Amino acid sequence: MARPFLQVVSVASVVAIATATTVVHYPPAQSKTNNLTFALTGTGAPGIFNSSTVPDASYGEYNWCNMPHVRPREYKTPSHEYTLEYVEVIQRHHKRTPYASNTFFKEDVAWSCIGEGPVAYGKGPSGVSSEVTEIQWQAFRSNDNPWINSVGPGFVGSTCQLPQITADGIVDSHTHGSDLRAVYATRLGLGQQFNPATAQIRVTNNVITSQVAGGLVKGLFPGTENAAVLIQSSTYDSLEPTYSCPTADSLRSAYTSGSSNWTSHLTAAAPLYAKLDSVSGTSNPDSAGWHSSLDHYYDNLSAKLCHGKKLPCSVNDTSLCVTQDEANTVFRLGNWEYSYYFRDASDSTKYAALHYGAWFLELKAHLEAVVAGQSKIKYFHNIAHDGSVSPVLGFLQIANMVWPGMGSEVVFEVYKKGNEHFLRVLWGGQPMVTSTPMGTLDLIPLQTLLDYIDSMVGSGADLYAGCHS
Repeated sequence: MARPFLQVVSVASVVAIATATTVVHYPPAQSKTNNLTFALTGTGAPGIFNSSTVPDASYGEYNWCNMPHVRPREYKTPSHEYTLEYVEVIQRHHKRTPYASNTFFKEDVAWSCIGEGPVAYGKGPSGVSSEVTEIQWQAFRSNDNPWINSVGPGFVGSTCQLPQITADGIVDSHTHGSDLRAVYATRLGLGQQFNPATAQIRVTNNVITSQVAGGLVKGLFPGTENAAVLIQSSTYDSLEPTYSCPTADSLRSAYTSGSSNWTSHLTAAAPLYAKLDSVSGTSNPDSAGWHSSLDHYYDNLSAKLCHGKKLPCSVNDTSLCVTQDEANTVFRLGNWEYSYYFRDASDSTKYAALHYGAWFLELKAHLEAVVAGQSKIKYFHNIAHDGSVSPVLGFLQIANMVWPGMGSEVVFEVYKKGNEHFLRVLWGGQPMVTSTPMGTLDLIPLQTLLDYIDSMVGSGADLYAGCHS
């Protein structure tokens, strides 16, 4: 008999229901990130937005351009009683151009990707089909095409296939892979060559994750020239995710578009919007979502700064430019929004359970296979998006939520001590602190997390039913 699926209760009113799966929302800690007054009227950026490089003494600080990850210098090895048996990583891709939808600016900053285009070509297993020429995409515009001006002014002067991982983003991807190798290769017995019998790489249907894989795999497995990576159909991919879950969509819509907590920050940001719109030429209201969140402006401005570009000025009035203070306010508000999306809203935990429950069911199966001795896979790496890492953080109910920047990662480490298995979850290279009774996820019994996933998701049938209830 199938169990009833999800019931959300606040931490103050938990009711034990033996036959139901119960999602309990544990509110996040209070910080500058989820303080709306600070987001609107504070000063400074909420971290680093202009470089992938962080001095060693400051490593661990929020860096939108290149988030902190596991690397030897900061890595803490558990005592010799614990043996590392399995590692699974989920990360956001590295830095890129903006999305095309975020470039509808009448501005003076163009994107050039000469020699940096995505590689796209087919290849067979043997013979002529295996001896093919590498093909690189190079975006161009033809004035003979009468539709070129209908796609928006942001495309003017751009030779990039928006979005694409930039050359700098590939360098960051390679460094990320090299750092992970330096920590885990010896501990897990990983060789120079990528071996799918013991390691797996998974990407989404968005090509930018495969672009990152090219640099990451070379760093992780430096002797590898070609690698086959895992990918699910775009109709049900759990990693991006793209599977249909109307209940989750309705939940998020209710606590954003219909919530006074949400609309109040947009109203308070009206003067900022007026200035940004005057530079970009964006109308208000608009039909593309520029004024339903700060997402579009955040992506446009942060991508520029991460690649050493200047902030934009209007093409109609070159004295009218976005200032650094205005950009910083956009970044503070964007982080406030993501904290609200995935942690502060009371229904955000249920949303994460539904929206990302399929991936957690897959993770659970991986972990259980390790415990049962039924899997030879020692390392599994998922390359995804901010829309993937965010619900992971929301599902685990991280104490301090931020907008996951470029290259941000969550690492699940399984250790064995005697006959028992333990789990450590790393965020930014350090044990994750949650608001749940699990506390800090530092060598907790593995079964604790497995039970937590059960409490959040139930079975696959439960999840599917919950998404379509």
